[in-house]
Amino acid sequence: MSTTDRGAPVTWLSQDAHDRLQAELDDLIKARPVIAAEINARREEGDLRENGGYHAAREEQGKQEHRISYLKELLRTAQVGDAPTADAVAPGTVVTIHFDDDASDTETFLLGSREISATTDLTVYSPESALGKAILGAHNGDTVTYTAPSGADIKVTVVKFAPFEG
Repeated sequence: MSTTDRGAPVTWLSQDAHDRLQAELDDLIKARPVIAAEINARREEGDLRENGGYHAAREEQGKQEHRISYLKELLRTAQVGDAPTADAVAPGTVVTIHFDDDASDTETFLLGSREISATTDLTVYSPESALGKAILGAHNGDTVTYTAPSGADIKVTVVKFAPFEG
């Protein structure tokens, strides 16, 4: 797994996901003057302490600016293109695991950025999630244990993995 100059994991994105996120970023940047005009219009209404429209517009501006910052960083550090071929589970792979506590329960998912979820029907788990961290570097047949958010220890076996071809 590669890392950025700050040591953070690089996010793998398909070209479709990258293009979709770039278009979203462009749209958000183009919308900046609209939200600024809304804030100014609401400011003109008077007392800001009791102006719900003003506060709502400011909150929306904050959300948009946060999303813009997030998308800029994601796109700056993303690895774009074909999924990496790997001899172990890595971001950009489709993984099938078997839950060892249930004889018949398996799950197949994409290990990668949740931003890819719009381009696939697969569930997407982040490499930074508890399960994602546990299976990174695993091979077919490896059994790992991770702690779920509920505090329970869950044991899973990697059944198979392959590069994502979405």
